[in-house]
Amino acid sequence: MQDGQRRVDYVLVYQYKKANRKGISTRHRGSIGSRQQEPEADPPLQPSDFPEDDKRMRRDEFELNLLESGLELESDEETKAYGLGFVKIHAPWHVLCREAEFLKIKMPTKRVYEVKQKTGILSKISKIGHKMASPLRPKVEEDDSEFKNLSYPFSREKKHLFDLSDKDNFFTTTTRSTIVYEILKRATCTRAKYSMGITSLIASGVYTAAYPLHDGHYSGDPTEQNDRKLLYKEWARYAIFYKFQPLDLIRKYFGEKIALYFAWLGVYTLLLIPASIVGIIVFLYGCATVDQNIPSMEMCDERANITMCPLCDKTCSYWKLSTTCATARASHLFDNPATVFYSIFMALWAAMFLEHWKRCQMRLIYKWDLAGFEEEEERLKDHPRPEYEAKVLNKVLKKELQTKEEKSAEGVEEQPNKWKNRVWSAMAGVKLTEKEKLTWRDRTPAYMTNIVAVLFMIGLTFAIVFGVIIYRISIAAAIAVSPDPYAKANVRVIVTSTAVIINLVVILILDEVYGSIARWLTIIETPKTDKSFEEKLIFKAFLLKFVNAYSSIFYVAFFKGRFAGRPGKYTYIFRHMRMEECAPGGCLMELCIQLSIIMLGKQLIQNNIFEIGVPKLKKLIRYIKAKREAKLETDNNFKAPRQYETDYNLEPFAGLTPEYMEMIIQFGFVTLFVASFPLAPLFALLNNVIEIRLDAKKFTSELRRPDATKAKDIGIWYDIIRGIGKLAVIINAFVISFTSGFIPRLVFMYLYSPNNTLHGFTNNTLSYFNVSHFEQGSEPLEPMALGYKIEICRYKDYREPPWSSDAYDLSKEFWSVLAARLAFVIIFQNLVMFMSDFVDWMIPDIPKEISERMSKEKSLLVDLFLKEEQTKMHIVDVLSSQEKERTEENIDDGPKENEEKPVANCTDGVDSSRSQLINAGSEVI
Repeated sequence: MQDGQRRVDYVLVYQYKKANRKGISTRHRGSIGSRQQEPEADPPLQPSDFPEDDKRMRRDEFELNLLESGLELESDEETKAYGLGFVKIHAPWHVLCREAEFLKIKMPTKRVYEVKQKTGILSKISKIGHKMASPLRPKVEEDDSEFKNLSYPFSREKKHLFDLSDKDNFFTTTTRSTIVYEILKRATCTRAKYSMGITSLIASGVYTAAYPLHDGHYSGDPTEQNDRKLLYKEWARYAIFYKFQPLDLIRKYFGEKIALYFAWLGVYTLLLIPASIVGIIVFLYGCATVDQNIPSMEMCDERANITMCPLCDKTCSYWKLSTTCATARASHLFDNPATVFYSIFMALWAAMFLEHWKRCQMRLIYKWDLAGFEEEEERLKDHPRPEYEAKVLNKVLKKELQTKEEKSAEGVEEQPNKWKNRVWSAMAGVKLTEKEKLTWRDRTPAYMTNIVAVLFMIGLTFAIVFGVIIYRISIAAAIAVSPDPYAKANVRVIVTSTAVIINLVVILILDEVYGSIARWLTIIETPKTDKSFEEKLIFKAFLLKFVNAYSSIFYVAFFKGRFAGRPGKYTYIFRHMRMEECAPGGCLMELCIQLSIIMLGKQLIQNNIFEIGVPKLKKLIRYIKAKREAKLETDNNFKAPRQYETDYNLEPFAGLTPEYMEMIIQFGFVTLFVASFPLAPLFALLNNVIEIRLDAKKFTSELRRPDATKAKDIGIWYDIIRGIGKLAVIINAFVISFTSGFIPRLVFMYLYSPNNTLHGFTNNTLSYFNVSHFEQGSEPLEPMALGYKIEICRYKDYREPPWSSDAYDLSKEFWSVLAARLAFVIIFQNLVMFMSDFVDWMIPDIPKEISERMSKEKSLLVDLFLKEEQTKMHIVDVLSSQEKERTEENIDDGPKENEEKPVANCTDGVDSSRSQLINAGSEVI
């Protein structure tokens, strides 16, 4: 503040016109005592036809209410920023104490207890591991001491329990800003016509921003240390990508909610290491055994002289199976027996990841004193949003107006003053939500809009996938008539790669569009609380982005080639375009290409363009704009920008939903189709190592400081991750069974092979077709393209040959393979689900030592209050005995009962308060 002593806990920013500067109040609100004279000095608030004056009067009224709540304010319009005014807010000690008690903020007490350490061989292993990991630890103060302070919700009546020797630092900067923000949210402004404060005023443009200040600059003089600079040095630099995250410092600076996100991201990234190692082993196994793979060797054997049927009508001709040799060999890298093991491993890995995160989360809850957070969470859950209250207010006013019109129609005139008072009482911020609320009738239009919009967006996604299918069919037919032999030989790779790139661009564009649409749909739905708003927004955004990211992958995995038909009876789109088929080696290789390009493209483009490029571009635009506007100021008014001005030029914090969403979609790529792309965890690991430092740099240097928010878990995201883990088991079972060639190979080897080997497997999967049975107009225009006349061609299917009595009907092998596939899905799904649930049951959610420490804290806290009550009782007894002695000296005669009564009453009261405090201590822990 201007006195150089009081710290700025929060800043409000507003815009004004330079022409109106003389009419704007520039009074100094530096002390509480000065606020007694301000209401008399200012003119009374009157409605105004001028928006700027109206906004000024709203600000004046709101700031007077803040002064009434005990906050200290200073206005500053003589800044470097052109046309911007800043209101600096300081919370004095008595306000901090009052609000900390009201918000039940836990603070460390003077009572310290020794944390039980591991003993024996576990202690030695822990010490060795700690020493080995010391180079990976950031150079910040860690809270790993053997002693811990008991924590208890702050109470002004129990100040003696807390160490108040340093009042300036007793409440951290995050706690101070949280307290001020709570006051700003509940402060009223009658001219704003809402019962809530700062959120409504920002939405209506009265203020343009509200934020807590950063501790200082993240770079500069190394001798001047602050938490922001330390975080940037030990957390946000890419050069220290190998180090652990300073979670305690993150929590101290940004709050528990953001710290939990980075803790979850760190655990997820760490556990990707074993998944990546196993995936690399599986891939190397495929590379080592590719030369021993009998099916691919048979496809590459030119001596077999297997002639395949045309891939399209008229323009495509017959072709040799040996031309797909490279694709067949590449398919074996991902379609081998090891992928089944890897799918089971990844399903168990997902279960282990969730269990490990729950245990880590409980450690953080204990360490950060979040065990009693449920009460505050319930309080915040019922706190209505300003948009909800505004809609309820509009509903009440419409009802009042309708009542007035009805009475006027009946000839009963309502008194004008009564109507005016009723309207102004509603506009004065009266809590209308207790009696009035939005019913299902009020919400029906929004619900219908949500349903129609979501279905339309999903239909649009499917339409785009269908359009890409048309593109693939058209390009394949065009390449078939191309004179380029290289293009003809690699038609499938060219078509697949170009189609996936197009699909990737569309996915990236729709991701941004769907995010905005999901927020708009949630806004018009008008949820009552912030928690409900966040959950509804996450559900809509996840549903749309999930469909957008995976629809094309689902098509290749489960639908491509299933409905193509057979030669002589193909399935057509628009009467002349044949449905595309899988390669003779299966669609797994194409699925791998699709998955890898989309996954890597999303990570690279979103990280480099959306997360790095766009914020830097916005920052550059704001800098150029501020520099241009600063030229309009005179040299006399020129000042160096202060911290609150510098922070205003940073990007506002938009919440953690985009960060979580990106990682959840990546988690789906890692688990849902891992059977087709074992290297997905490796690429996810490499991306996340960069992502952690990228997000850290963004939070410390690119964004305004977020409001510190408490949270005891990651919320609805945990349920989404758990659901993806369950879905991954089912999808991988179907991928292995229906997309890969694993089941057909097993069925052939054990039922149809004469020597229980895969020799002859390729021939077994190819059916025969008599070229004379082509539909008229669909036969190749160049039947002699291979240099000889073709009478019989082959195609991939299990059907009877043309010389059979049931020509082209599904053969017995088809039904045997189908039965085996369904049986594998059932067995695989139930086996992996059982193993996952067994892992869940075997690993307790709460570590044993944490459970023991929490129980010990509870016992110590109860003992602390018992001793305090015993001390109070002793004091009461001493005072009672002294009073009794004085009474006996002054009064010789008198009934003894009357003298003992006050003592008995005091004792009863102490006993009652003692039992209440014991129960309160138990509930708090």
